[in-house]
Amino acid sequence: MSSIKSRFLNAAASDEAAGAGCRTVFPVRDYDLGATLNSGQTFRWQRREDGWEGVIGSRWVRLRMEADRPGSRRERISFQTSAAAARGRNAGVIVAETAQPLNDWRWLADYLQVGLDLGGVLATFPDDGPMRAAVAACRGLRLLRQDPWECLASFILSSTKQIVQIRRIVALLCERFGDPVMVPNGCEAAFAFPTPERVAAAGESELRACKMGFRAPNLRAAARKVGDGEVDLSRVAGLPTAAARAELMRLPGVGRKIADCVLLFAYGFQAAFPVDVWVMKALRRLYFPRRRVALKRLQQFTETHFGPHAGHAQQYLFHYARVHAKLKE
Repeated sequence: MSSIKSRFLNAAASDEAAGAGCRTVFPVRDYDLGATLNSGQTFRWQRREDGWEGVIGSRWVRLRMEADRPGSRRERISFQTSAAAARGRNAGVIVAETAQPLNDWRWLADYLQVGLDLGGVLATFPDDGPMRAAVAACRGLRLLRQDPWECLASFILSSTKQIVQIRRIVALLCERFGDPVMVPNGCEAAFAFPTPERVAAAGESELRACKMGFRAPNLRAAARKVGDGEVDLSRVAGLPTAAARAELMRLPGVGRKIADCVLLFAYGFQAAFPVDVWVMKALRRLYFPRRRVALKRLQQFTETHFGPHAGHAQQYLFHYARVHAKLKE
């Protein structure tokens, strides 16, 4: 664990002595919350007024960014290193709210990856024109650390769908099969992501009613294998990248792209470089203009060109291609 991440998580735990609360603050630097939550790595966050609302595990969460105001304590948790962590360009705070009091916020610090040394990650990216443009346009974009089952199921449902459609499918699945979670007064009902056992027990027609179409039997079969322990998602984290990918690809509906998404967004495997239509378009347009390059050649290129944090570089390219460069499918 990096020293920066360790300081943030230890500080989050230290608030326990101050008593439980429904709100906390994470000092951050170079953190683009909107890009992070809206960059296609997760599908459960909705923009509400000046913030974002979603569900993490069994908790409703509301997040918003604020400019840091030195000397203001507000509802801040006692980060001993907050001044140093927030000092410098693009300093601010993420204000987080839940529906019920909590003593320990380490789960959210880990999910948001607030302790990541982003500057250190960006310094490993290749110094080329496309990567410089992507970093300039998307600086502050982080990789979240998601629950493996939710991430896996969500990307099984993502096949050939646009992000707005995936969000709707996932929302329907949660509404119909997930347990309700506590929300503040006046907020819309919210639901946890359904367990593998609950999805496996559903009928295929019930799943198709969530607008997932041909993905329903794959999701149901994958849920059975995970629920029965045939594929142990907790074991994947300890495997080498190639073995972890192969383990996930044993599941119905999981090819290399989906497996790499799960490896990157749920487990933090930085060697995983998901190549979908957007990334393929970006790689061909930005790195191989006016050349016909096969997918296998692109995969070989990604394995050698983007350095030890290739997965993070991929997300910058993906978001840049989809939002900023306006590349067309």
